[in-house]
Amino acid sequence: MDLSIVIALYNEEESVPELLAWIEKALSSQKLQYEIILIDDGSTDKSWEVIENESKHYETLSAIRFSRNYGKSAALFTGFEAAIGEVVVTMDADLQDSPEEIPELYEMIINQGYDLVSGWKKRRKDNKLAKNLPSKLYNRVARRVTGLKLHDMNCGLKAYRKEVIKNVEVYGEMHRYIPYLAKIAGFRNIGEKVVKHQARKFGKSKFGMDRFVNGFLDLITLWFLSKFGKRPTAAYLVTDKLISQANGLKFRQVADQPLFYISLVALIIGMQLFLAGFVGELVSRNSTERNNYKIKERLKKGTPNG
Repeated sequence: MDLSIVIALYNEEESVPELLAWIEKALSSQKLQYEIILIDDGSTDKSWEVIENESKHYETLSAIRFSRNYGKSAALFTGFEAAIGEVVVTMDADLQDSPEEIPELYEMIINQGYDLVSGWKKRRKDNKLAKNLPSKLYNRVARRVTGLKLHDMNCGLKAYRKEVIKNVEVYGEMHRYIPYLAKIAGFRNIGEKVVKHQARKFGKSKFGMDRFVNGFLDLITLWFLSKFGKRPTAAYLVTDKLISQANGLKFRQVADQPLFYISLVALIIGMQLFLAGFVGELVSRNSTERNNYKIKERLKKGTPNG
């Protein structure tokens, strides 16, 4: 199998037929054996019924249905487990990612030697305030913290060498950091490709407040680690005092300044939150049930196209 296309979806009943037809059209001129794996992440609309109907027309299609909504990381993990292609491409189901990018992404992995290629939605067709601005802030901080020069780390359209997805464990909200996880695992040949981004055609964005809050907290964590982990406030107060003292200027004792006590409180609270998160992460990492998701139904594919 040359190529596996893994697509996580949630309530995309209108998009699925057009998406599958678009993929087949984009790959019809390519001499590739490929499979399409749809992961229905507990949709509450008629997405699964649509998938069952479409499976009659596509021998390349297989699908997995979760009993409830587990999240995108869970869906991708399950799709990665099922994928058998030498190259694995992920994309969103909302028709905002173009399947026409797949052949070039495949070529970059096979012929140019990349381990992972991340899409870059250089011209986004999303709401500027709700999605574009947070995305830019997140990616700017992520580049500094991870050392990866990617403009759009969270882009759903990515291509992976099979060895990458078989050696990277995705759980929780870690789908945002797959390139960084791949780097940590030793896959350092990571590239980027400018991709087309389409305006949403059906339904509404799944970018709800919960996802916004989680993304904001992730952003704050990265920002805190990159800034105040190296430049603590208390150190600033001490430095300011020493400079003033050396130049014969008036200065206040460090312990007399309100900012000193604010720093102390922040340090104590921060340490407690860090330890709570650290212990929680250790418990999660050692849990045998972490990536055990209840699958309600499976649809198996027929003979792959080629």
